[in-house]
Amino acid sequence: MLKIYNTLTRKKELFQSREPGKIGMYVCGMTVYDYCHIGHARVMVVFDTVARYFRYSGYQLTYVRNITDIDDKIIQRANENGEDIKTLTERFIEAMHEDERALAVLPVDIEPKATGSIPDIIAMIERLIAQDLAYVGGNGDVFYHVAKFENYGQLSGKNLADLQAGERVDVDMAKQNPLDFVLWKMAKSNEPAWDSPWGLGRPGWHIECSAMSTCCLGNHFDIHGGGMDLQFPHHENEIAQSEGATGEKFVNYWMHNGFVRVDNEKMSKSLGNFFTVREVLKQYTPEVVRFFILSSHYRSPLNYSDESLNDAKAALTRLYTALRNVAVLDAPVQDDYKSRFEQAMDDDFNTPVAVSVLFDAARELNKIKEVEPEKASIVATTLKALAGLLGLLQDDSDSFLKGGATETVANDEGGLQSADEHIEQQIQARIEAKKAKNWALADQIRDELKERNVILEDSPDGTTRWRRN
Repeated sequence: MLKIYNTLTRKKELFQSREPGKIGMYVCGMTVYDYCHIGHARVMVVFDTVARYFRYSGYQLTYVRNITDIDDKIIQRANENGEDIKTLTERFIEAMHEDERALAVLPVDIEPKATGSIPDIIAMIERLIAQDLAYVGGNGDVFYHVAKFENYGQLSGKNLADLQAGERVDVDMAKQNPLDFVLWKMAKSNEPAWDSPWGLGRPGWHIECSAMSTCCLGNHFDIHGGGMDLQFPHHENEIAQSEGATGEKFVNYWMHNGFVRVDNEKMSKSLGNFFTVREVLKQYTPEVVRFFILSSHYRSPLNYSDESLNDAKAALTRLYTALRNVAVLDAPVQDDYKSRFEQAMDDDFNTPVAVSVLFDAARELNKIKEVEPEKASIVATTLKALAGLLGLLQDDSDSFLKGGATETVANDEGGLQSADEHIEQQIQARIEAKKAKNWALADQIRDELKERNVILEDSPDGTTRWRRN
């Protein structure tokens, strides 16, 4: 019985899809003028995990995540680069997809672009004007009339009186009310523009998502997700636009993931603690980053630090070490671990508790793999299958533990060889030293490898495995 924390009602609710067995989910995507940062990575991984679990649970899911490819920041960046806007956005869309693939984020079902949705955006604005919820301002822009939407503030818990009294809002003499927000911006020179009933212009940010979500999923759908920073005003404005235009309830369940903090401070470019996914992946493997994101509940703040990433790497290493040299079978998942895993995920996608189930399986595996190999294979199969539902433990154990290093070192003949080959040769030399009872040389080789962060693991059968620390 899946329960989801609904931001709209501020409580966990039993999930019931609008249509039996089918789910429509829309997540606000990226504004593509730069590389994705670690906050974007959290949105990608969190809702990819939600999508994976819905499909595992037997639902037919339609997962929509939009791309904002026209916006003030995009125009500014293109001008700074002396670059065509389409060239800029397509470059960063491809970079976003590369980051997704690295983080084992599966492709979404529908990925609409704002520039491809202009007719739908214009049609929605026309409906809002016809219902007296929007108007043409003194500067020719079209604005939403916030005071005329009765339930404005329901998602964020804000009310109009408080907003008007103290909320910092844009001051614009073209508006009838400072809280009103733009739906259509009149064209400026040297900016992209589309023809409309109000003249050449381009859409405001908020209306894009209302048009794209309802066109892809219908006027009323199951889940809308995004980062907590979008709750107000973006998602609040989406509700006002969509429900105002259609007269129907917009979304049943609102899901928001928590902020990413860096060393317990808010991540921002001004503080110099802003990290792109690509920068992080130079230091840590993608699966470590994914594990790090899932090690915290999606609604909790996520504190990014080297210590946190190193802890994630160590934890993932323990799981891979448990799986090492154990056969994974084509067999059913063990019921006890499966039920505990599902119980965790059914509790508002509680991935930290689900991950703890993986560690329980790994501990059992470590206890029995040398003495009960057949049972160990069953446990390993369960561990691999449940981790796969989170997009984890997708690598080969040896490949992960050895780090996939490609550096070269000098060999005894003065040439070059791969570091891995050199380590294997050193291990063989140590085995020969032990056979000759030259314990001092064997210990020396072990110590030299340890100094290079290579850990040796001797097995009772006389074989030696290694991993990078």
